[in-house]
Amino acid sequence: MNNPKELLERNFPTAVQDARNAGKTSLYSGPDSSYQLAFTDPDFLLTPDLRPVRMQLELLKPEMVQREEGIESTIVVFGSARIQPADVARATLDEAEALPPGSAREQAIRAAKRHVEMSRYYEEARRFASLVTEHSAQLDNPIYVVTGGGPGVMEAGNRGAHEVGGKSLGLNIVLPHEQEPNPYITPKLCFQFHYFALRKMHFLMRSVALVCFPGGFGTLDELFETLTLIQTGKCRKRPVLLFGRAFWTKLINFDHLVETGMISPEDVHLFRYVETADEAWDTLREVYRLGQPEADTACGW
Repeated sequence: MNNPKELLERNFPTAVQDARNAGKTSLYSGPDSSYQLAFTDPDFLLTPDLRPVRMQLELLKPEMVQREEGIESTIVVFGSARIQPADVARATLDEAEALPPGSAREQAIRAAKRHVEMSRYYEEARRFASLVTEHSAQLDNPIYVVTGGGPGVMEAGNRGAHEVGGKSLGLNIVLPHEQEPNPYITPKLCFQFHYFALRKMHFLMRSVALVCFPGGFGTLDELFETLTLIQTGKCRKRPVLLFGRAFWTKLINFDHLVETGMISPEDVHLFRYVETADEAWDTLREVYRLGQPEADTACGW
């Protein structure tokens, strides 16, 4: 008589088992053979016709891992990969000042001073991530910092969470000259993307807030896509904090957009300016305490 446990066994072998069991034959092992299992055939999976499948995989993998790890709510930290830690920026300035007199020295000093000035944003991002990780750890549903996974402000966000013993996410993307993941991301939560669109979708899927530090084209792309989705109602409203009023108002003339009718006057209230990590954290606590129940539910406040 069969063992009753056999009634509960799978009727068919798993894909993993078949991948292991798939035999190789000398008759059909050449480069022109199609004998390999489709899902173990990289050449097949990377064909143009399989793009929809690759996009689905890129959506599913981070989603499934985050579910397994209990990641339900995140705060996204955007910002430049070029902003340095304060100690690194200061060391660069010292090196520039030690150069022989001349135009090259003056140019190096000017560039290094800019790095020193901007390095405050690295340190604020680092502290902000620490605040988020420490204070939200007491919630039934903790909030996790997620960044683009690279250097600069992204590194600062992951580093701040790491330094207080918390987990954080990094959504890296394959680029010609960048970017290696920074060393502070929780390994299980470090992902690599091919498609910008899927990466940006994952930034927003679990976010209860977005904090945007100074940055270039990539940061602006992420910021304006978020503002557009909120403005048009394609995603729910959530706090968007811009770090450094002087930087952002010089870079983007939002008042001009209102004056010329390109955006509505109320659209400038889709974001707020903040200057410090403590102000950013206090702002988020205030916003969620003052009547956004859908956000309260999402983050457990």
